Amino acid sequence: MIITTTPSVEGYQIAAYKGIVTGEAILGANVFRDLFAGITDIIGGRSGAYEKELGRARKVALTELEERAADLGATAVVGVDLDYEVINNMLMVSASGTAVVLG
Repeated sequence: MIITTTPSVEGYQIAAYKGIVTGEAILGANVFRDLFAGITDIIGGRSGAYEKELGRARKVALTELEERAADLGATAVVGVDLDYEVINNMLMVSASGTAVVLG
């Protein structure tokens, strides 16, 4: 399945719109505490462990988005937007976009 931030897919026409799809992943407060307690790989202000955890959350959100699009019979998701929010010491990564069928 093609997943893109652009409103269209070059070389394809959108044959049908299936609706908005979303995917979410939430990292709890314990993840942050564990990461910060054990961080020894901070170089130049960056934490590889923290970035790895954010990458994992992003992948979960995008996988969930793709699964929901497939359930609607879509062959692509266009206009994908990734958002990161902190709510009550938890980090939420959400992905949203429009499920479409490419023709």
